[in-house]
Amino acid sequence: MGIEVGGLLGLIILIINVWAIIKVVQSGAGTGAKVLWVVLILVLPVLGLLLWFLLGPRG
Repeated sequence: MGIEVGGLLGLIILIINVWAIIKVVQSGAGTGAKVLWVVLILVLPVLGLLLWFLLGPRG
């Protein structure tokens, strides 16, 4: 109706990225690693998120 598929997909990616950044900040990783992951997620939202899921610090 008023919401396009691209807009909805963008909103979903934004929500998942915010969740991932919160998880990174709460993790036990070092400060440098946290900053690197947050920057990567912000600069490359989809690719950074996929890399974090595959290679990121484990809780």
